[in-house]
Amino acid sequence: MRGFFPSTTVAIYMARLFLIRTFAILFALVLVLQALDLLSESGKILAQPGNGQAEILRYISLRTPQIVARFLPFSVLLGTILTLTQLNQNSEIISLKAAGLSAHQVLAPLILASFGVAALSFAFNERVVARATATLTVWDNVDYGPMPVDRGDRTNVWVRDGDNLIQVARVSGRGEATRLRGITVYSREGSSLRALTTASGGWRENGAWRIENAERFTVATGVRERLGTLRIAGGVRPDQFTLQNVDPDGLSFTQLSSAIDDLVEAGRPTKALEGALWHKLSGPLSAVLMPLLAAVAAFGVARSGKLFVRAVIGMALGFTYFVADNFALAMGNLGAYPPFLAAWAPFLLFFLIGEAVLIRTEE
Repeated sequence: MRGFFPSTTVAIYMARLFLIRTFAILFALVLVLQALDLLSESGKILAQPGNGQAEILRYISLRTPQIVARFLPFSVLLGTILTLTQLNQNSEIISLKAAGLSAHQVLAPLILASFGVAALSFAFNERVVARATATLTVWDNVDYGPMPVDRGDRTNVWVRDGDNLIQVARVSGRGEATRLRGITVYSREGSSLRALTTASGGWRENGAWRIENAERFTVATGVRERLGTLRIAGGVRPDQFTLQNVDPDGLSFTQLSSAIDDLVEAGRPTKALEGALWHKLSGPLSAVLMPLLAAVAAFGVARSGKLFVRAVIGMALGFTYFVADNFALAMGNLGAYPPFLAAWAPFLLFFLIGEAVLIRTEE
């Protein structure tokens, strides 16, 4: 295995050049993009009474991980192109090939280093980005005001029971221990509203929902009557109240996998979430593709005047991959692509394209 790589000194030298340039570019991108993002959001943050510099810094701490996660693969692409261009200009690539190394052996240190970047990216997404995204989403929903205390309750939940609609202001607990607060039942016949039934609270009892202090308003007569205790919605399961919309960006891989299992058990559609789950693996691994797609900048005579053209071709291949990746995810969300295909098809396709270009260039 060691014979596949250049000497240890050369391999470390190439990997160090690659990593330094990658993270330098990432730092510059994050600095510029965070400043631009802050220009558009700072007005909304400071519009809330009581918000000041502390809230601005808090926003930066939550937004920066998202920018890092999004632009790390771009940085790997640009870092690879800069590294290989410099090695080509200094005739170091020619020296390695003259020593009998193939194109794959020349790229081996960069690909190995990119595996390390991919592993770091996955861990960063799991431990930092998911939590920051979930927190920032909640904060944005309250217009950067005071953060609500999260007790695990669901709010403003809507459930369908035949033609009727049930709105619950707050849902707590799980399974048979589910508790409802602020219940409104919209009794309909076809598309016409017949009556509104309100209740202060309710719970699961003998396969139905028992609600207390119920009142009914009949639309046709305009009469309001007190009903006391009622049993309603025998066909509505507890998970229909407790399962809420899942934001895949705000969950880690294991949390999203668990949420998908719950939704599958409840009979909910999960294709888009399954695609997002697979993309949590294929996304970080895109860093491994970048040295392969940018390799076209490494081979060829630097003095031929085509080095810049080769660098542009490598950059174009990398950016085309990101376009194809976003397109495939969008098709997966629409149900046009199966989840696995939506997440992995661009990766596998551009892996083959990179190999074909590399072999053709070497020939």
